[in-house]
Amino acid sequence: MASPRVFQVASIPGDGIGTEITEAAHEESVLTENAPAIQVLNTLAEASNNAFSFKFDHLDYSSENYAKRGYYMPSDGITRLKQSDAIFFGAVGWPSVPDHISLWSLILPIRKELSQYVNLRPVRVLPGVTAPLSSVAKDPSSLDWLIVRENSEGEYSGQGGLTHPNSPHELGTELAIFLRPALERIFRFAFAAAYQRPRRHLTMVTKSNAQRHGMVLWDAVFYEVAKEWEGKVTHDKMLVDAMTVRMVNNPASLDTIVATNLHADILSDLAAALGGSIGIAPSANLDPTRRYPSMFEPIHGSAPDIAGKGVANPIGAFWSAAEMVRWLGGVDNQARGAEGVTQGEGVKGMAEAADRLMEAIENVTGAGVRTRDLGGTGGTKDVTEAVCEEVKKLSRGGQWK
Repeated sequence: MASPRVFQVASIPGDGIGTEITEAAHEESVLTENAPAIQVLNTLAEASNNAFSFKFDHLDYSSENYAKRGYYMPSDGITRLKQSDAIFFGAVGWPSVPDHISLWSLILPIRKELSQYVNLRPVRVLPGVTAPLSSVAKDPSSLDWLIVRENSEGEYSGQGGLTHPNSPHELGTELAIFLRPALERIFRFAFAAAYQRPRRHLTMVTKSNAQRHGMVLWDAVFYEVAKEWEGKVTHDKMLVDAMTVRMVNNPASLDTIVATNLHADILSDLAAALGGSIGIAPSANLDPTRRYPSMFEPIHGSAPDIAGKGVANPIGAFWSAAEMVRWLGGVDNQARGAEGVTQGEGVKGMAEAADRLMEAIENVTGAGVRTRDLGGTGGTKDVTEAVCEEVKKLSRGGQWK
């Protein structure tokens, strides 16, 4: 029997429900491998007919430890992450630490230092999930989007500062940075991702009517790159405020969407809500060059209000895990809807494994095993056990159907 391809995965549970859905149990600060996402990934690997497996490096980067030691990551934290094949992230943020400190001390440095300049957020309505829009509830297939978020600059570039602090004339500046090479690469990625989807249509979101410098450049570079895809991918343009209306009133008109760091951050949360719950929404922070590891995380945040109650929805983490498996597997002709997988040597069976994990998730939600945010009565553990059992059912003698 061939030896499995072993992937080194850095696991950062972080804060709140991030620890429950990523690593879950803590005993005397020792992380276990009995958490939902880890359980599901290991179950998937066991069912892969020895094609792949995971070795987890559990990292205690959290707000709790920040309060104790004064930092989230140690000085060699990024160097350690670079040794991984991928990063699986739970959530960051806690009421005792200002949000700008937690984000700029952990997740944003990871995205920037590891050149994760693409943030992918697929959105669709899972079986058994009731969408809040009546039109989508009648026809769930009318909402099937892929949001491509520029993840390295724009409004989250970190440029700016405070002048005359703690005075009556205190001034705060926040600069949005748009660099031509960064725009070219995100638009090329977005067009390539749109080309892989059945409709081959890309909607560009902007606010160039009011932001007359950076966003005008954003528009101009988009249309330059669009010429490279003429006859292959159709495209249109939406102002960000009008985009919110279109997402609600005409979801079927959209397919692949590309937007700035801030705009996509906001629109993707709206998209998750329209899809049924932010608890099921995944994301992938990608370095498309594969020079550095990419990071996968649910977008629900740390949710302090439900942390520790065992009711957190793990589906967003499981869907993110499926995206990680697909990305690690690289290009595989068996992949269905391989969102953003445009480079990389294929690993046999991993694209199919990602498909089977998504199938297991959909079978479970369709069967009514759901947490309360989806109108169910199940807890985190119930959904986890159901998905693991479904993964096993979808394999026969260790091989996929």
